[in-house]
Amino acid sequence: MTDAVQERVLLVEDDDSLRQLLVEELEDRGLQVRALASAEEAVGSLESWEPALVVSDLRLPGADGMALLRRVKSMQAAPAFLVITAFGSIQQAVAALKEGADEFLTKPLDLEHFALAVGRALETRRLRDEVRRFQQLLSDDRFHGMLGRSRVMRGLFDQIRQLARAEGPVLVIGESGTGKELVARAVHAESERAGGPFLAINCAGLPAELLESEFFGHVAGAFTGANRAHKGLFQQADGGTLFLDEIGEMPLPLQAKLLRVLQEGTIRPVGAERELSVDVRIIAASNRPLETEAGREAFREDLFFRLETFILQVPPLRDREEDLELLAAGFVAHFAARGGRPVRGIAPAALEQLRRYPFPGNVRELQNAIERAVTFCHGRSIELEHLPSRIASYRDDKARSAGAELLAELSDGPLLPTLEELELRYIEHVLKLVDGNKRRAAALLGIGRRTLYRRLGEREEG
Repeated sequence: MTDAVQERVLLVEDDDSLRQLLVEELEDRGLQVRALASAEEAVGSLESWEPALVVSDLRLPGADGMALLRRVKSMQAAPAFLVITAFGSIQQAVAALKEGADEFLTKPLDLEHFALAVGRALETRRLRDEVRRFQQLLSDDRFHGMLGRSRVMRGLFDQIRQLARAEGPVLVIGESGTGKELVARAVHAESERAGGPFLAINCAGLPAELLESEFFGHVAGAFTGANRAHKGLFQQADGGTLFLDEIGEMPLPLQAKLLRVLQEGTIRPVGAERELSVDVRIIAASNRPLETEAGREAFREDLFFRLETFILQVPPLRDREEDLELLAAGFVAHFAARGGRPVRGIAPAALEQLRRYPFPGNVRELQNAIERAVTFCHGRSIELEHLPSRIASYRDDKARSAGAELLAELSDGPLLPTLEELELRYIEHVLKLVDGNKRRAAALLGIGRRTLYRRLGEREEG
């Protein structure tokens, strides 16, 4: 192994014989080692030598191993840290783990266990480095917790920035699982109210009889059991933003009171004799078209007109196909780092199946699928078998109907085509079905995009 690819280990041990033994063991494993006897010497090597792993005894002359650990953990790209401690110092080792150490071993050392612990610590460091690099790559595509580089998402991010400067209510429309609350939080974060509270409530999540008290609060004695006054959501969100999810589920009488808040900026707690002024921006969300609901009197038309001044449409995942791989990779990095899993990416077959699946549950369904896959994957890449069965076994009806239509078309001809002609005509047929979208066609055909481009190139050259 050359120095260019050797990982560096900084060994800090004041026992000369043990230090030499561990140096030999580490070098036998193909690692580059710098061995020192004190924490003070080690600190000087942290920045200049940039080790991937620090192996340190806790008891050292002068500054101890804990001081060195704290110095290591303050670094931006901290190396992994393996603690060595005497048998009677287990409490110190546990304290070191709480401070951020990755592994600990007790003396006398078993060299086989030592080698395994070094391997685990280095693997943890590699994973952290990859997550850090990936997060840096994603920084340009990240916007207040949302990921997207597609034209439709870039447009949404621009709209959010513009609407954040206004003060009127906002209506967020989108299917379940598209990330409407993230959109609401982004509007709040981009606005001048960012320093104020952001409160969210699901209007379908509380019984109708409790909603009024939850929104507007109540005074002591307002009803049976109201032993003391309670501030409602409007008072709690004063100076900030109140997010009303599934506003279409709000009872009509409460919609009238919400309209009054939007118009007058005042509320009356249940049982109160006077109104209170509140300064709250309302962001409402619905997965149903409220205009239709208003037309059939299931939603107040005047409230809809008040809310529709600023509308943000959150696209379903099927309308932002180019973001799927980015989102999936982001979820892999997140769940792998959170669970300490070795997963680094998604195998091509599994990724193609994710592209093929329509994701009726949108981004939330993709997130849940990746979390499950990371949990069950014990290797570096998510394979087809790690995906939920409904996704792994999914076959697009369009692909099946395309084949049936093409066979019917061919049966009308006088001569049967060659296998090569049949393949090319089938590809052309599928492309027609998806309006020329090559990414979608490749997913339907179960082949990679490069394979599709190559076969299309052969057809064009012929």
